[in-house]
Amino acid sequence: MTGVRESADRVMLLVAHTGRPDAIRVARALIARLAAAGIKVRVLEPEAAELGCDAAAVPVTSDAAVGTEMVLVVGGDGTLLRAAELARPAGVPLLGVNLGHVGFLAEAEPEDLSAAVASLAARRYSVEERMTIEVAVRINGGQVAATWALNEATVEKAARERMLDLVIEVDGRPLSRWGCDGVVFATPTGSTAYAFSAGGPVVWPEVDALLLVPIAAHALFAGPMVVSPKSVLAAEVIGVAGGQSETAGAVLWCDGRRRVELPPGSRVEVQRGSMPVLLARLPAVTGAEARIGAPFTDRLVAKFGLPVAGWRGQSADRSVPAEAMAHQAVRQETGEEPGGHA
Repeated sequence: MTGVRESADRVMLLVAHTGRPDAIRVARALIARLAAAGIKVRVLEPEAAELGCDAAAVPVTSDAAVGTEMVLVVGGDGTLLRAAELARPAGVPLLGVNLGHVGFLAEAEPEDLSAAVASLAARRYSVEERMTIEVAVRINGGQVAATWALNEATVEKAARERMLDLVIEVDGRPLSRWGCDGVVFATPTGSTAYAFSAGGPVVWPEVDALLLVPIAAHALFAGPMVVSPKSVLAAEVIGVAGGQSETAGAVLWCDGRRRVELPPGSRVEVQRGSMPVLLARLPAVTGAEARIGAPFTDRLVAKFGLPVAGWRGQSADRSVPAEAMAHQAVRQETGEEPGGHA
């Protein structure tokens, strides 16, 4: 799918982590480069003053990205997840410039800016769909909340000193009862985020599946599970383990941004979302300092600093592993640790 808009005026919305000076600097440079290419830029009203640029400011509503070609994001994956709330209802793709630790959702690094703008100006980019999940909270059979997530929905204990008592359900059938710290329901996109930290598997983005990953469950059968994308998963909050059911004990978080309190008796249902999030992908560009458009495997190698020394491959033109090995060597020489999760 090619991201091409035939309208005379090309407009993009820019969302930035204005709490970081480097994000402000990169955002200003990006706006200037786009303006030179004849592309107009919108910014969000709360960020306009910090960015201090000549761009139209719009309020932070579900209509902020309507009529734009895409949403550009300058920051980490947290900023991109915030921007997804604007891009998803507008049906436009996201393109991130990563200033975070790992940044699996971002497409470019700050040093990629020239190449990225050149591709955008020439309309050379593709758009891929990323699965989302829809989340419903029910109490006594009635729905009390409905939300969604790109990465994950987590049911977590609210009190550090107590475990949760949960019953897990798959497709209308009870699977197991756990005393635990919580459970993560994740998409393949979210497999490299919270689900990975909780011991879940890395799932390639093009795989259609849902993940169920317990958090510190005290049970024999409590490993991470990968289920059909057609499945409906659920967690019922029995209360707090030890009979202290008078304490609320649980909270639902979606992408770490949307929170719902879960009193005992709450039921959280998770299924594949009907509306995906769109990500813009740029054509591959390899350079001495930057690489964009890399395959997911190469992103894993680069982001986590995975050792690939000794790999010979099947062809002579695979340059990313060589770059990854160079990054690995730099880390070993400087003692730098790999960054955190997406």
